Amino acid sequence: MDKKLNNRLSKIANSAIKDLLNGGGKGVEKESLRVDVGGKIAQSPHPQALGSTLTHPAITTDYSEALLELITPPLEDGLETLTYLQRIHQFVYANLKHNELLWVASMPCIIGGEKSIPLAWYGESNVGMMKHIYRRGLDVRYGRIMQAISGIHFNYSVPETFWPFYQEIEEDKQPLQEFINERYLGLARNVLRYEWLVTYLFGSSPAFCKSFMDGQESPFQHYDKSTYYEPYATSLRMSDIGYKNNQQASLAVSYNHLDEYVQDLDRAIRTPYEPYEKIGVEVDGFYRQLNANILQIANEYYSSIRPKQPIHSGESPTSALHKRGIRYVELRAIDVSTFDPTGINAEQLLFLEAFMLFCLLSDSPPIDAEEWKQIQHNQGQSAIRGRDPNLTLQRNGHTPHLKEWASEILDEMTPLCTLLDNGTDQFSNSLTLQRQAIQDGDATPSARTLAEMRSHSESFFEFGLRKSQEHRQTLIQSQLEPEVEAMFATLTTESLQKQAQIEASDELSFAEYLEKYFGQ
Repeated sequence: MDKKLNNRLSKIANSAIKDLLNGGGKGVEKESLRVDVGGKIAQSPHPQALGSTLTHPAITTDYSEALLELITPPLEDGLETLTYLQRIHQFVYANLKHNELLWVASMPCIIGGEKSIPLAWYGESNVGMMKHIYRRGLDVRYGRIMQAISGIHFNYSVPETFWPFYQEIEEDKQPLQEFINERYLGLARNVLRYEWLVTYLFGSSPAFCKSFMDGQESPFQHYDKSTYYEPYATSLRMSDIGYKNNQQASLAVSYNHLDEYVQDLDRAIRTPYEPYEKIGVEVDGFYRQLNANILQIANEYYSSIRPKQPIHSGESPTSALHKRGIRYVELRAIDVSTFDPTGINAEQLLFLEAFMLFCLLSDSPPIDAEEWKQIQHNQGQSAIRGRDPNLTLQRNGHTPHLKEWASEILDEMTPLCTLLDNGTDQFSNSLTLQRQAIQDGDATPSARTLAEMRSHSESFFEFGLRKSQEHRQTLIQSQLEPEVEAMFATLTTESLQKQAQIEASDELSFAEYLEKYFGQ
């Protein structure tokens, strides 16, 4: 057991600050492909009734014009976050045309090649063009198909009122923001150490459509004539076919200190990369990418967790972190749940909140090169073989079975969940559900996905299309409250007006805008 965790929990439980733990901000970003009635990626533009993808706070697009991103604000109650997410879905469905569906799985539907995935468009302002050209760069660097994968991002912030008390019980004398930065990075390091657990519990992509490989050979097994799978897989999205790429494999971005994290990302953004130089940046007046460096911008670096600070207009993420420190963290390692209309459920949100606090309060030494290898090994094995009852992981020279290590983590989380219950049993009940999934791999979403595919004699695509239709029916049957509908309609109108204002106010040429942006 982690002695530091137990000591901190004891101090918190016997102090006035124990009631502050529940007040952190919980937000969700959920990605979903728009597909037509036949399950193919929608080629239609983003519906104007959903507002401006550049400025709408709740409804935008990710890589593709067809890849919706639905965003909740950070709310103190995770169940209110879930309700808000459901309302966004209801508003979206009320404004989709031609019976379009939201694809319910992380791995995409049938893909008709690279060009069947339209790039997202954000208007002709400098900031809008920068977002679009960044996506052109992702296309020429990695291809479009990889970018059609969807996920859930969980944004979490520790309650602001908790930090001074936490610093006091830690007897820490440095400036508060430096203490906050240090502890958020400690949280992030522990998330990286235990990411394999999140993948095991919430992975929901054990199979995918063969069209995703675009004619290339796959290392995975044939499920049927149109589906690849692995029998013990939890999240093939998080395996090497997903958001991984050789160009970034050698990038060493430190999570040991905020200055190191910012410097490592900035170095990658400013370091030329010969294969990208051969592609070219502006060729015959057409921008192929934002620059020819290892990373175009910080967001290109894929990591399962990111320290974040809200950015000002025209500000880069690394500049915001350097100036104002860490405000929250973004956990990006969660599959879209095919069994829930909104892609995530209440038990997941409760567990994730407790998990983030567990990672904050547990001991978190710096990560060295050897531990990075262990982290990558454990995550990869959990993604491809997580439900294999004989699977062992790497842990400081030991090879514990996944289930044994997972049970140990949940045991350590038990007193924390009891503290968070605060007169209820909701966190403890969520922990019990996850414990059942550890004891019985068939209870995991990945196993349930394969079981349902078998029981219906379905391919992955047929399973995804059926579940998409079921969830659409569930969401459109429940009426959106008039005042909520009016609120979203107002956000739509305001977002379109704001985009028009941005486009009208541009004074710099696009080249000047880029120079100013990268000059930060």
